[in-house]
Amino acid sequence: MTHSDVLIVGAGPTGLVLALWLAKFGVKLRLIDKRAEPGATSRALAVQARTLELYRQLNVSDGAVKRGYRVPAANLWIRGHRKTRVVLEELRGNLSPFSFLQILPQDEHERLLIERLRAMGAAVERRVELTAFEERGGKIIARLRGPDGEEQCEADYIAGCDGANSTVRQIMRAGFRGRRRQRVFYVADVEGSGPALDGELHLDLDEADFLGVFPLAERNCGRLIGAVSGERAARAEQLTFDEVRERAIRNLKIEVRKVDWFSTYRFSHQVTERFRKGRAFLLGDAAHVHSPVGGQGMNAGIGDAVNLAWKLASTLQGRAGDALLDTYEPERMAFARVAALADRAFTLGTAESALAGFVRTGLTPAALPVLAQVPTLREFMFRAASLVATGYRHSRLSQGKAGAVRGGDRLPWVGPAPGVDNYAPLDAACWQVHVYGAPRPDLVAWCDEHGLPLHVFGWRKEYERTGLARDALYLMRPDTYVALADADGAAAAVDGYFKSRGVQPPPAPKGGEVSGDGIRAKVHILSAYQRRRA
Repeated sequence: MTHSDVLIVGAGPTGLVLALWLAKFGVKLRLIDKRAEPGATSRALAVQARTLELYRQLNVSDGAVKRGYRVPAANLWIRGHRKTRVVLEELRGNLSPFSFLQILPQDEHERLLIERLRAMGAAVERRVELTAFEERGGKIIARLRGPDGEEQCEADYIAGCDGANSTVRQIMRAGFRGRRRQRVFYVADVEGSGPALDGELHLDLDEADFLGVFPLAERNCGRLIGAVSGERAARAEQLTFDEVRERAIRNLKIEVRKVDWFSTYRFSHQVTERFRKGRAFLLGDAAHVHSPVGGQGMNAGIGDAVNLAWKLASTLQGRAGDALLDTYEPERMAFARVAALADRAFTLGTAESALAGFVRTGLTPAALPVLAQVPTLREFMFRAASLVATGYRHSRLSQGKAGAVRGGDRLPWVGPAPGVDNYAPLDAACWQVHVYGAPRPDLVAWCDEHGLPLHVFGWRKEYERTGLARDALYLMRPDTYVALADADGAAAAVDGYFKSRGVQPPPAPKGGEVSGDGIRAKVHILSAYQRRRA
């Protein structure tokens, strides 16, 4: 019987990212997928800013940006006319190094992740299906069916990344909660011409049924996503593009020359009752299903993978107990519920009432350009859409406050500024301490004694504007969220944090590089920026 630390079921983006992170930490994994080949079609398109931030730790972000397409603006249409245009990069301010909406079709996205996984010495086992598993003697015993017949394998943990019809979830007997009424959507990748195929995002607000055009390239290629209702929804599986194309031609003035792909699908807004049962975990669509329109479903699954991976690695390596794994469910359950609220807001926005119609066609086009000029509202819109607002303030792993930053927050990004990138040290994906200003000597000594990387950034006014406090310490989790924020910057706060949570911080992974303004403790406490100024 073969043994692995973690058996991952499902090699979509969620399973692939989980495998990449575990491989980075040196965890022995097995990744299986019942599909013979990676997906040749693609439902998910948007790679949000927060996902690209996390991809830096896997050396994937540059490839995702290079292979994808950056969307410059969003347009709202009413009665066949473009009413509003919002430049997307104007929304973000200085909140993220990835200040744009990135389009990367899921099939191309999966190929990028598979290539990176292969470079790290791991691979996907194709045409291998999970048929059953049970927990026995502190291990998972799984039955698999593959090209060579059936086999049993053993793992310390199993991760279900196998989609909305998850076998892992069914065996766990973890039901879905939420709205069970399924909505029907169609997806069509088309080539053609017209003002709505200009490389920007276009939304038709005329009717309750959603219709959007997402660019696949600079011009002439786009993805139409539309809701299907009434009699056509009842026979969604038999629909053809000819039956749904009329509205796109009429309202958005699209002349379609070629249809590369057409499909219909059903989805519900649902969240599983549990994300964990013993040694089994659920991630991605196996745990929560969301509206495809917001572009957050795939990104949410990737967030699940990043959250779980470092906790599994810490536990398997004996640096934390089972209590650390217990934090996965409440942290990701809270996020899934926030995403479900966004789904409900979308449902209300597509309602057929007179009030909803007025909001869509009258209030929204008039108000959005004005709201987009208000800095605080611009920031709110970007945070909500890009997932940079995701945080874990209510987690048992989160503690303290320094400046405007609390334990559980995503670390504020400071930039762009010459020679400054406070996210560069985060690429190492390890526990680390950041100090913006001057570190206390006892903190320097403690970090050196325990092998905990300490990154010191010479104080700048830019840090204060992002909410960071001068000379405070910020203990960072491996997934780039703040675990502890302590205004005094004392070593005792870090020491007490680890002891109270039963976690031992490992040293930085082999090959992890520290660049930018951050430096290791007892090497030099002048930043590169300060040296240039001197």
